[in-house]
Order: sequence, then structure tokens, then C-alpha cells
Amino acid sequence: MNIVLLDPRQTESEIWTMSARRQLEHLQQHVQIQVGDTLKVGIREGQRYLTEVVDISEKAVRLKPLKEEAVPAKLPVTLIVALPRPKVLRRLIMDAVTLGVEKIVLLHSYRVDKSYWQTPFLQQLDHYIELGLEQAGDTIAPKIELYKRFKPFVEDILPGLITADRPAYVAHPYAENSMPFAIEYPCTIVIGPEGGFIPYEVELLIQNGCQAVSLGNRIIRTETVIPYVLGRLFSTR
Repeated sequence: MNIVLLDPRQTESEIWTMSARRQLEHLQQHVQIQVGDTLKVGIREGQRYLTEVVDISEKAVRLKPLKEEAVPAKLPVTLIVALPRPKVLRRLIMDAVTLGVEKIVLLHSYRVDKSYWQTPFLQQLDHYIELGLEQAGDTIAPKIELYKRFKPFVEDILPGLITADRPAYVAHPYAENSMPFAIEYPCTIVIGPEGGFIPYEVELLIQNGCQAVSLGNRIIRTETVIPYVLGRLFSTR
């Protein structure tokens, strides 16, 4: 936890109150905060601040804001991912949020097991987003959208995400063109399931505006390829 996130309602007075049990336990057990210590605090969907601890009790920590700090910039990218296995989903969301992804789309495809859509992890996305924001010191959550039908999304939604100034790349190990690197423009990235998109899906993505690009002849796991792709594309940032 590199920042403490507060609801805007907790910051409406001159002294702010933090009372979430998970945050209190972390600060008391791991950080061992004391009155007079400084603490980085972010307001959800707002600014972040350096604060001073003015009071500590079993149920709350009271904070006094000292100065405003800059919020880390987002990566100008929409990440479209075929819904992964539940345990991978948890890590994927936290990592994508930590890396600063602007928008995340979870999508069905032929090789996505239908049971994945029943996982309780999908009801806990806000928790994983919060953990990712705390890790990065960020306050702005990415937009997350879920689509359980591949073809309607690709034909009806995806084209609206693509413009001449905002291309879309589908990572495909058998593509002839290599994925670009160190770009200076926004983009959309499409990542398939563990077994990859089937040929029909790749062709439909291409027909609707995506460029198929390769990262080489190695087949990479979903949770590995996402930080690799983002690092490659936005390395100058």
C-alpha cells in the first residue's frame, strides 16, 4: 500500500478520518504509524495529498492535509482481454491498474470456458482495482466493461474505439508484422485467451479495423504478455 484511498465523503472537513479495517490493520501492523507521521492519501477519482497523522485510535486514524501532490498519468490505452481463468483474472486486473491502463474490456471468445463468467471474482473487481491503485499511488480507476458475446462486440463496439489516430493491435504470434514499440499515440490492444484466438476470430478482428501484430514466435501467458506489451509500446513514458 503506497497510498491510502479515501472516499470523498471522508474528506469534507478540515480533518479527514480513515476507518476502513483493512487499511487500519495495514498501517498499524506493517507501517506502524505514529502521531506526527506523514502519510500519502488519495481521494477516489480525485487528487492525492501528503497528510499528517493527528490522532490514532482502534477504529480510526485522523489526518490533516498538508499539500497536494500529482496523480500519476494514465497510459492512453484500451486493453481488451479474453476473460482468463479466475485466479489469473485477479492478478491481471491488479497489474493492469498498477500499470495505468485507461480502460479494460473483458471479452468472451471461443476458447474461454463459459464457467469463467460465473466466478465470484467478477463481483470483486472493485477490490482488485483498489489494490492496484494503492500499489501505484493512483486515485483514478480505469473503466471496466464486460462483453459475453464476441461477434457483436467486434462488429458493433470495437470499430467505435478505432480511429486513424488511435489504432488497434491484436497480438497474434503468427502475424507477419511486428508489434510497434515506443509509440507516442493512444491505442487499443487485444489479447486472446491462453489457447489464443481461433482463425475466425482473428479474421473478424482484422475485418473490423485491428492490425494483427506479432511479439515473436514464443507463446506467452496472458498475465505475462500484458506488462510486456505495455512496456514495449509505452517505453518512452
